[in-house]
Formats: sequence, structure tokens, C-alpha cells
Amino acid sequence: MRFTLVLALLSTLSFQSIAQSPHLNNQKDEYHRFYFYGGWNAGRYSKSDITFSGVDYNFLLKNVIAKDRQTPFSVDTYLNPKNFTIPQYNFRIGYFIKKNWDISFGIDHMKYVMQADQTVKISGEIANSNTPYDGSYADADIKLTEDFLKFEHTDGLNYVNTAVRRSQQLLDFNKVTVNGVLGAGVGVLYPRTNTTLLSRERNDEFHLSGFGLDGSVGLNVTFFDGFFIQSELKGGYINMPDITTTKSDLDKASQDFFFGQGNITFGAIIKIKK
Repeated sequence: MRFTLVLALLSTLSFQSIAQSPHLNNQKDEYHRFYFYGGWNAGRYSKSDITFSGVDYNFLLKNVIAKDRQTPFSVDTYLNPKNFTIPQYNFRIGYFIKKNWDISFGIDHMKYVMQADQTVKISGEIANSNTPYDGSYADADIKLTEDFLKFEHTDGLNYVNTAVRRSQQLLDFNKVTVNGVLGAGVGVLYPRTNTTLLSRERNDEFHLSGFGLDGSVGLNVTFFDGFFIQSELKGGYINMPDITTTKSDLDKASQDFFFGQGNITFGAIIKIKK
């Protein structure tokens, strides 16, 4: 996926930021400045090799295709604060350590859905499952039907991360400024994975599963020194060696992949006099 690979390359080259107004850029450091924003994302994922292991089975699926899952738009779902966590969302809070630099903490709530009924290569062993899938495999074709495997991080693929950010003002229209944004972050993955494997009972708990790295570029429009709209292209790498799949603690999955996001966010800068 060229789009995802380009975004992944940005993660090694860039530093994300929240942009500031001209007043903030020119003033002396008289204020503690915080910010927050919230918004929504659309995601893309590279193909992934996924390993499943447990009692009586250990197998690898190669080049599995997955996509995100957008919540259909409605005013109540997207604009009602109590429903904020239903769509794919981004939320971040941060503090400016210098005029154009900040550190921040955020959550990217993505959704990862394995494409049903795709045919992939399988290698490994399955035994004593009381299903037609028992046997030994060596790069054999298998169709990922729901009675064999359903695999989703839909509540969700939660990337909890911290970032270092920098901004640069590009245009100044008095009460409106346009700013370029760059940044990089690192974090952990805390998904709630929805998996049905060989008709076994799924595990429906949040679980610390791995880590991620990211980078982003964006454009910020700030109004009246405090309110802003920010669009972002964000990409990076996710590695999850410890994914829960079933009710058995011995059943695990692992995978790694690149991801890309397109984000639209809305936020505010809060100044507190020192």
C-alpha cells in the first residue's frame, strides 16, 4: 500500500505539533499554555502476517488484508458528546514547553477489521478442534470464512501515545493564522479484540498487546489566538506480539503492520498566567 508506506516514511522524518497564533509566537513566555483537541480518523493498513498459537494449534496466515470500519454519519453519533467514542476518533491534550514546541498525550481509536472470505496462505498445525480444519499445512490456500476465523480490533485498535511536536506559522491574516505541523510519537496498543477462532468462545477484554511508533504532518488554522481546526496525515508502525483471542489464557495471536490515518480535529489553546 503506497499511501501507508509513504506515511510510514514520514514517521522517521517528522515531528508533529499543534500550531500557535502570531500573538503566542511573538509574546514573551508569560503564560503556561495547554491545548486539547478531538476529532475523527479514517485508516488504512498494510497486509499482515498473523500467527495464532494455543493448545493443539500453531499456524501462520500470510498477507492478511484488513480495513477500517467507519461509523455511518449522523448528527447524534458524531456531534453528541456522549457518543464521542463510537466512531473512529482522536483525542489529545498537551503542554507547550517552548513557543513552538509541546509534549502531549493522546489516544487514537482506530478500528481494524480482517476482510472476510479472503483466500490466504496458511502454514502450521491444527488438531483436536472438532472442525474440518484439523490438519497440517505448508503454504496451502485457505478461505477465511467466519466458521474458521473472525478477527477484529473494533473496540478498538487503541493506540495510547505520547508525542513531541513543533509548529511553524505559514500565513498571518490578523485574527486567523495558517500553520504547518510536524511531529513524532511512541505508545502502546491497548485493543479490545473481537476474535472467533475455530468456534471457540472469544475473549472480550481490553489487553495491553504491543507498541507503536508514528509520525505526522498537518495543516492548522487558528482563530482568535485560541480555537483551531487541524487536518493531519499520520502514519507509523504497530507491533502486537500478545493479542488475546479466546477465553483460554494459552491462546494468543501476534502481528505487525504499517498504518496510515487521515484526521480532522477541532480544539482550543488555554493560557494560564504564570
